[in-house]
Amino acid sequence: MDSKRVVVEALQLPPDARAALAGELLASLDGESVDEGREAAWAEEIRARLDAWQRGEVAAVSGDDFLARLGEVVSGDPAT
Repeated sequence: MDSKRVVVEALQLPPDARAALAGELLASLDGESVDEGREAAWAEEIRARLDAWQRGEVAAVSGDDFLARLGEVVSGDPAT
């Protein structure tokens, strides 16, 4: 099967299925075996977080803001 066709078809999958597929592909690069239970748990967590964001229960932050906050926490000087 052509890799471009695989990508086109994979992008048509629902978010949780794409996340599970991405995890399996990444694990295959490291030579790890895929833990189906772990992948299913992560897919559920991703779905729950996306649903919460879509309902407005949590706000998204930029990558730069996240890294700044993380640096504050790691350095022991949280601003908030």
